[in-house]
Amino acid sequence: MITRRDFMKFIGGSFTSFAALGSYAFAFEPLARLNVTRYALTPTGWTPGLKLRIVALADIHACEPWMSASRIASICRQANDLGGDITVLLGDYAAGMNFVTRYVHSSEWSKALATLSAPLGVHAIMGNHDWWEDKTAQRNGSGPTFGHRALQDVGIKVYSNQAVRLEKDGQGFWLAGLEDQRALIAGKKWKRKHMQGLDDLDGTLAQVSDTAPAILLAHEPDIFPRVPSRVALTLSGHTHGGQVRFLGHAPMVPSSYGDRYAYGHVIEDDRHLIVSGGLGCSLAPIRFGVPPEIVVVDIG
Repeated sequence: MITRRDFMKFIGGSFTSFAALGSYAFAFEPLARLNVTRYALTPTGWTPGLKLRIVALADIHACEPWMSASRIASICRQANDLGGDITVLLGDYAAGMNFVTRYVHSSEWSKALATLSAPLGVHAIMGNHDWWEDKTAQRNGSGPTFGHRALQDVGIKVYSNQAVRLEKDGQGFWLAGLEDQRALIAGKKWKRKHMQGLDDLDGTLAQVSDTAPAILLAHEPDIFPRVPSRVALTLSGHTHGGQVRFLGHAPMVPSSYGDRYAYGHVIEDDRHLIVSGGLGCSLAPIRFGVPPEIVVVDIG
């Protein structure tokens, strides 16, 4: 039989546990943790003998106190120490929530990202929040956004439905980057009935002019069912791994496919997708079970 005292102990213990979990999800995991998540794969059709290490950063969402310019610079220093041949940025540099003490200007976060370095360069795409936060781009229905300009001003190449051929040790591969799939917001203010993407998968891959393997950068992973087997690997962010994950599953994922493309290495029909859990937070400054991460992919 449970006494009143036992019941009050249970309530008190439960409250303490919930408070501790809340503090962890609100303060510790978003602010204090940083994982390096590693993947190794050899996709079908990959050039024999071509070894490539990719370091990927996604969903920075620059704002204080969660992702200050100094914290971004610290993350970049750690990324530089991982020995990548190429570094890629997968979009969403702008803040994605209102729970901030200060918004970090694009001139600040881009300066921090300019400290990234890799033998084959640093390459970037835009995310939906980079478009959504730019009212001029929304009104015009086109870019460049302030994010495009900020990265280009510090010497980082930004891909907007473009493909470029690169080489390592005399062996070529293609890097292709899509413009965002959810770039333009719907609403009377913008004179749009539906959200519109500015991505052009077919036009981007049409630029791949030889048989060298291709790597695709796409902020949202929802494009993956349309990606042909010609692409060796698709790299995405956007989902934050659901931002809250229990036992490998997230209750809410910003994807039309639910948990299918929420996080990690997905293989479908011998095609490879890696979705980063990202670094910052969107909507609310909470992470649980999916700490901020730098992704390292070894191919070959």
